[in-house]
This record gives sequence, C-alpha cells and structure tokens, in this order.
Amino acid sequence: MKKINIFIVSILIIINIPVISKVPAEKDYKTQMKQDVLILMLAYPEYIQGVEKKSDDEVYLIMKSGKKIIYDDMKNKNHEEKLANPDLQDMLEQEYPLQMTTEIMKKDFDPGRARHYELFSEVYGGSKGVIEKNLTNLKFGYTNYQFNKNNKANASLDAVFKELIPLAKTRGDIGSILYPASGTYNYRVISGTGRLSPHSYGIAIDLKSDKRDYWKWSSEIQGQKRLLDYPKELVEAFERNNFVWGGKWNHFDILHFEYRPEIILKAKYFGKWDGNHEWYDGSPVDENTKNHIEIIDNALQ
Repeated sequence: MKKINIFIVSILIIINIPVISKVPAEKDYKTQMKQDVLILMLAYPEYIQGVEKKSDDEVYLIMKSGKKIIYDDMKNKNHEEKLANPDLQDMLEQEYPLQMTTEIMKKDFDPGRARHYELFSEVYGGSKGVIEKNLTNLKFGYTNYQFNKNNKANASLDAVFKELIPLAKTRGDIGSILYPASGTYNYRVISGTGRLSPHSYGIAIDLKSDKRDYWKWSSEIQGQKRLLDYPKELVEAFERNNFVWGGKWNHFDILHFEYRPEIILKAKYFGKWDGNHEWYDGSPVDENTKNHIEIIDNALQ
C-alpha cells in the first residue's frame, strides 16, 4: 500500500465509507511489511543480512554485497507498471493460492509474475557471464537441465524430479507432461517487453508444451480445459519445493514453473494469518527465525 493510499484510507475511515484495501483488512501496513521482510529473509538467507529504516517511507533490505534495496518506493502503479518495475512490496502483494485451481484466475491476478531484478541479480547473478558460472547440470533420463545452483534452486528442482519420476512410470498423464521438457536456462527477454525472462537466471523450467498452455497462444476457454486435465500431483510436487506455477496466473503460462521461495513461503506461513496473534504467527519456530524477528522488530518499531 503506497503512501497516498494510506492517506485516502484514513479519510475514508473518518467519514465512515467502506474501504477496499489491496491487502487483507486485518493486516495494517506495518504488519504486512514486517511479514514481507521476514519472508524475504527466510527465502534468501545467505543474501539478505538485515533491514534498515531511514524513515516511515524508507525501509531497506541490506544485502550480503552491501547493496540496499528499498522495500516500498511509495509509487502508485497499475498492474502493468508493477510488472515492469516492481518494488519488493509490489512483488509480494498478491497472495499465491496453494489450493489447486481448475479455472483461469481473475483479471490481473498474477502472483509471482512480478520479479524484482535487483534482488535476482544479487542472488543469481547480475550478468549473463556471472549467471552462467552459477549454472549446474541436473541429469534426468537422457536430458541435462541447466539450473542455477545459488539459493538451493538446483537442489529444489532435483527434489521435484525425484518425486515425479517414480510417479511418471505409472502415471501417463504426468509422464506426458514431464518429458520432454521445453527448457530451463535461456538468456532472453520476455516477448514484447525489455525485461529478462526468469529463464535468464536459470530458475525456471517449461515442461512439455501444449498449444493451450499460454495466454498468447490460446483462448481462456482452451486454457481452462487444459487446467482441468493438469495433474494435481505434479503441481503440488513443484510447490512443495518452492516453485510457483504459471497455471495460477490470469496471464496463464501452464507449462511454466519458477523457483520463487518468497512467494510460496508467504502463502504457506501467512496465508491464514487472522490478525489475532503476533505479526509473525505462522512462521517457523526456530532460533534462526527468532533472530530475524528480533532484527525486524528492532528496526521497524
């Protein structure tokens, strides 16, 4: 929620007009921010080392490199602007649904489709050459899959395939989608934009392609028929290992799975937060998380 929206919400409350917020009603802005910062620290533990508050309008994540990334740039943006230039708050704004879907999502609901390129560059590599040094090969069957080894991305894809390959031996619907995959690493921009594809960072995999899989190739009716046929067990294996599925986007990309631990962990830990407990209720109870919570509380009082 941007600064001007906070002002508008305050006025509406004073004159008793119902407020439609972009975050659940029980989450005030500070709670949302604290939860987002904790999720980012848990999702990228080797790369995010702290948080700094310069003012109510300037909160930064401190990266391992020393770089500071602002949480919320306080700019009002439409959906396309959030995709083109998201801050961290924009990236985490839409809550990813962990339940299986059989319908195309509502207009402009694309959780995980906004990507923060400064963060990705810090974690996975800031240039083609650096990214390619971070790639490793995963071999399944006759195919080598190049994937980024940073932040356990390659280990997570390896875990997915170790779950799915045994299933594929007896489940033709899974095997027919799993083999042959359309690709992993590919340094390129997203068609029609100047933005790098997540494939450029080696953190995404497209499975076997079907003409109904992509919103630019297919109608919503065809896309929904494809969703109805898509095996739940395949999707859940990816999500268990911190991949989001493009089948849960309004701009559907059904063959696409992308390693996004911050999106999955937020849905897992705070998707059912009810506002009746501490802001961190739902997150893991361990010393590492407690240390993050203490850092956040001290910085964002």
